[in-house]
Amino acid sequence: MDRVIPADSLVEVEEHQARILDAVVRLTTERVDLRSAAGRTLAADVLAARDVPTFDNSAMDGFAVRFDDVAGVAPGRPVVLEVVADVPAGSSLDPALLPGQAVRIMTGAAVPSQADTVVAFEDTQEGLSDGSGRITVLAAPRERGRHVRRRGEDVAAGDLLLRAGTRLGAMQVAAALSVGHVAIEVARTPRVAILSTGDELVTDGSDLAPGQIPESNGPMLADLARSADATVVRTGSVDDDDASLLRVIDELSGTADVIVLTGGVGTGAHDVVKSALGSAGLMDFLRVRMQPGKPQGFGVTATGQLLFGLPGNPVSAAVSWEVFVRPALLALQGRSGPSHRKVRLRAATAWPSPPERRQYVPVTLDTTDPAAWQVRPASSGHSGSHLVGSLARADAWAVVPAGVDRVEAGALVEVMLTV
Repeated sequence: MDRVIPADSLVEVEEHQARILDAVVRLTTERVDLRSAAGRTLAADVLAARDVPTFDNSAMDGFAVRFDDVAGVAPGRPVVLEVVADVPAGSSLDPALLPGQAVRIMTGAAVPSQADTVVAFEDTQEGLSDGSGRITVLAAPRERGRHVRRRGEDVAAGDLLLRAGTRLGAMQVAAALSVGHVAIEVARTPRVAILSTGDELVTDGSDLAPGQIPESNGPMLADLARSADATVVRTGSVDDDDASLLRVIDELSGTADVIVLTGGVGTGAHDVVKSALGSAGLMDFLRVRMQPGKPQGFGVTATGQLLFGLPGNPVSAAVSWEVFVRPALLALQGRSGPSHRKVRLRAATAWPSPPERRQYVPVTLDTTDPAAWQVRPASSGHSGSHLVGSLARADAWAVVPAGVDRVEAGALVEVMLTV
């Protein structure tokens, strides 16, 4: 069976993305220690197991009082209260409080049951000094309950804290710990193998012979895989030999969830990925209406591994990863939301665009004016697939739709952020 879509046929980016995502089967889940769960994706909603705060506590260093005792304070009319106890943070004390009395209290300490307001120490004549056993309140609190954090005012037990599909970062971990969780159900981490094809690749840093080039795709894509919260289980290069490539694919059965190959997916006479995997019925090849990154390959093995064939030129490989591979890795984890944040920013300069294809341009972000960010191409060659130097300067990708032959300076451009 011919696995290659006719050469004169182009498919839309969204069509290829949809085909890939339709093939994704979510990974299994596991329960892990919440304190080591950063970077993982929640497999189930997280409900609060306790109130936050768990008790009424003071938001200030000061004095716990009865509001009625201090409500009438005004300039020239201070109120003197007797200090009868001291409650530091972490204390379980709940001292009795009669009218005309106060309790010295620290930030985070439990407010005594008979107090309903906290007077900040700077609103008293004595501050936090307890030498006299009395304080003079100089300014009245604005309302009853001033500077008191009420139990459950942030989160009540049973409230939905985090939804399934959320990526756990440092703040999400802290929030889940605060509401009483110590373990969490998350998606298994995707395992990715990255293979670069080509006899011309040099991986050891040795001097280049005529026709040779340094291998840069593997390390680049490995780092991009880790930024998508995947584990890289293998990297390396494969010679332009069908049998060698098929043998490596077979070795990765059961080891990797995703296998990404770069190079060998075009129309050349020595394109090993197309030759080996197309002939074996493992991968379909097509041309996508995008620039760079037009030649693409995709397939699924009998054991469910996702196979990606990306162009070998570095800029093409980077764009293809962001547009096709990264969304699949996130979908494997059940991640909610888009794979990239997108914003609309103004072009700082004009550049041409191929009107027959969607253009992905490496751009730098000009944030000189925080209220009016701009973008400019990272290279004078704009989106040339071979311009790896542009990646060193790129902060994001400008996405120019098909049908546009020129981006004018000052025009709004869709920008796909990669951070």
